[in-house]
Amino acid sequence: MSCAVLLLAGCGPAAPAGSPSGSKNGDTDPSTAALANKAAAHPVPRGRGSRVPEDFNGDGHRDLVLNDLVKAAQDRLGDDAGIGVVYGSTSPGALDPAVRQLLSPARNAAPTDGTLPGAFDAETACDLDKDGFADLVVTTDPPFNGTGRPPVPLQILFGGPAGLTGKAVKLRIPEAARYGNEWPDHPVCGDFDGDGSQDLAVTASGGRLSHLRGPFTRAGAPRAAGAARPGVGPVLAAPEPKADVNGDGYDDLVSAARPHAPGTAGRGKLLLGGPAGPGRAGGTYTYKAVRELPAADLPAGSGQIATDLLRYADFDGDKRPDTVVRTHRDEASDRVALHSAKGRGAPLLTFTTAAFG
Repeated sequence: MSCAVLLLAGCGPAAPAGSPSGSKNGDTDPSTAALANKAAAHPVPRGRGSRVPEDFNGDGHRDLVLNDLVKAAQDRLGDDAGIGVVYGSTSPGALDPAVRQLLSPARNAAPTDGTLPGAFDAETACDLDKDGFADLVVTTDPPFNGTGRPPVPLQILFGGPAGLTGKAVKLRIPEAARYGNEWPDHPVCGDFDGDGSQDLAVTASGGRLSHLRGPFTRAGAPRAAGAARPGVGPVLAAPEPKADVNGDGYDDLVSAARPHAPGTAGRGKLLLGGPAGPGRAGGTYTYKAVRELPAADLPAGSGQIATDLLRYADFDGDKRPDTVVRTHRDEASDRVALHSAKGRGAPLLTFTTAAFG
């Protein structure tokens, strides 16, 4: 099973890797900024629906979801901190860190046999029920005794005018669309059959995939689903940054032997969409690496510093993919930066996910 999440802090340019911690070029120390802004959470603006991808509240702006959040010192060895959502904005930063939500199993997951999952990780997002509000697919760890076919671990949180609220529902995969006894995994959104509705593709056992045709009901059921199809690797992913690689009106899939890290170079097998769904061989697909971006400054501390590319998509509405990166020291501190496709200057926005704590 895999992942996605995020949030908050002061705006300002990210400092180069290796620079001293603390204030830099007028920027506030990330830990100070988090404390200053933590109480400044604003309500999610109510939208009317849109066709913008990953727009959970339907206000016409793409939102950001991440799985990795800074933990408080006393919680470092505990459960996952949850899923964070930062909502899009008309501001120059394209996201508003003050407009945020924290999703957790206790508040938002559906139980299985009375037990809430411990794992709750965002996987993919699209408008599954075709109401103008994007929905979030998450993966969980439902109880399973290891005998027979496991339950479906995927759940759907439906978007609406107030964003992602309420309880998730379990994704319903018809028995005819399942194959073998492996966990359905690696969900990918796309209009694979070209009918105007978003579908889901998930892995099955034995190198097969299940194609679930949208739109989906609010109970988590697809409109239709055929038998699982052979000929894929153990991992499914979406092409970057366009889902329809050959421009024929059908979204496509990439099949690979291992998960692909966003923004990195890599190869897989292209599975072309069509009226019957995804699966036609399209040759080798090559992911192009996104240019390396500067690491952000972090407070002093122990632990290894790393910078991960989180998202490569259009956040500022100019039809060109922007880049979201996260510089972090384990789970102790971090800095997320949104870099515009327009240039190599300072990021549009920086913040720390400590605001979710």
